[in-house]
Amino acid sequence: MSNKVLIVGGVAGGATAAARLRRLDESATIIMFEKGDYISYANCGLPYYIGDTITDKEKLTLQTPKSFHQRFNVDVRVSNEVISIDRQAKTVTVQTSTGSDYVETYDALILSPGAEPFVPRVDGSQNENVFILRNIPDTYKIKDFCNQKKPATAVVVGAGYIGIEMAENLHALGIEVTIVEMADHAIGPLDYDMACEIHGHIRSKGVNLLLNSALSGIKNTNGSTVIELSNGSKIPADIVIMSIGVRPETSLAKKAELSMNSRGSIIVNENMLTSDPNIYAVGDAVEVIDFNTGKPAFIPLAGPANKQGRIAADNLCGVKSRYTGTQGSAILKCFDMTVALTGMNERQAISEGINYEKSFTFSSSHASYYPGSTFMSIKFIFEKISGKVLGAQITGYDGVDKRCDVIATAIRAGMTVDELADLELCYAPPFSSAKDPVNMAAYVAQNLINGNSKIFHWHDVTDLDLGKVTLLDTRTAGEFDNGTIPGSINIPVDEIRARANEIDKSKPVYAFCGIGLRGYVACRVLTQMGFEAINLSGGYRLWKTII
Repeated sequence: MSNKVLIVGGVAGGATAAARLRRLDESATIIMFEKGDYISYANCGLPYYIGDTITDKEKLTLQTPKSFHQRFNVDVRVSNEVISIDRQAKTVTVQTSTGSDYVETYDALILSPGAEPFVPRVDGSQNENVFILRNIPDTYKIKDFCNQKKPATAVVVGAGYIGIEMAENLHALGIEVTIVEMADHAIGPLDYDMACEIHGHIRSKGVNLLLNSALSGIKNTNGSTVIELSNGSKIPADIVIMSIGVRPETSLAKKAELSMNSRGSIIVNENMLTSDPNIYAVGDAVEVIDFNTGKPAFIPLAGPANKQGRIAADNLCGVKSRYTGTQGSAILKCFDMTVALTGMNERQAISEGINYEKSFTFSSSHASYYPGSTFMSIKFIFEKISGKVLGAQITGYDGVDKRCDVIATAIRAGMTVDELADLELCYAPPFSSAKDPVNMAAYVAQNLINGNSKIFHWHDVTDLDLGKVTLLDTRTAGEFDNGTIPGSINIPVDEIRARANEIDKSKPVYAFCGIGLRGYVACRVLTQMGFEAINLSGGYRLWKTII
């Protein structure tokens, strides 16, 4: 490997690269620069310190400069910011916390500057009670403000991962929280239909969630702060958290004239090498290939950043290693619920022109007869003809992570619906069902591909011409009386055979039940009796959640 390696950035990708380099080469000189005061900290855990879930601040730092040096013999220089790169001379200029500069030479350079929060240019965005959350100092500022000022109201701008985590943790402190989101749903990578259940859960906790609401200004009047929205609404806020999104922090790379895309991300090859043969770049600052589409993308996630740091170190040491793309697997704790997703969402499938289908299933987290089981909702996306697994979104309370990870693995392996159905997954009543939720999603997809089942979706209901079709509720009479889709007739599934003569055979039958299972059974009976029968995927439960 190169004898002297400089690493810019001491979190995630940078720290991983340094540790990997040392494990591969004991003789190299490795210097890691971090412009902040901390390295290798748990940035994904920062909101939980604010909400008192994590009470020991020392647990936020996985390594200190001293411990990192002791274990890996890396020269860690915190409060040292690399401000320029001379690619011809192979040197960097570093500015210390005192303002003095010095120059360091390199044989190879690894850039891991990360991404910076986006703060909109609106009045009041720089007020002292307006915060972003990126690092440990930001965390301490927010925590100190909450401890000292005792805010009663908070507005979180942005309903992405950090925004929802911050809303949850501020709510845990007893603060009245409002989330403001410009889009029509929370958690951008989710599809709208899967986000609706999350919206209801957030609101059930007493948090005010405002969708389709853009921030227009922050005004201080007589010591009080008011958030102004583009629709004219005004919301009081003692503390404001900006969580609109992030963008690559690549000013250093831009000044060095490395190849960058229009978004400002550093362009790298599969070995994490930039346009300069002596400079690598990793983490949230780089352009990645979307594993699902094969196209360039910006997908800032901690897992990929750590992998990229390892890959850059491998290639520096002559170990063949390449990054094969970011799949977008992610998980979020949203109050009591878990939200997980992987692969392609429906919007991507549409934009890519893929002949896809989707299904919605509701399965118990473990055997329903064993105490404590809860339902999880699975949206499963796959190719109609080949059955290739494209993506999944799962919400629920228990076991969501396991199921999403299984499907993520299937996508990475290029598996089909048939192969997913064949998976032999662990089963015991406290942990799963004999038919695991993943297998069940695959079974439903198989039935759609082979023609054993036809489905319609929640968004198709409004287009049904009730003069030309029969809308059939197959739930019990009691369920029907408690609420149904307007225009439907009720024949419980167990009475279908005996009462099929009550259904007009000349019309297609659009059947539904609570979650889709009884509707499917009814459709199988009716189809074999000569009816054209179509089942509502996700059933009344999904339709009601969205409508």
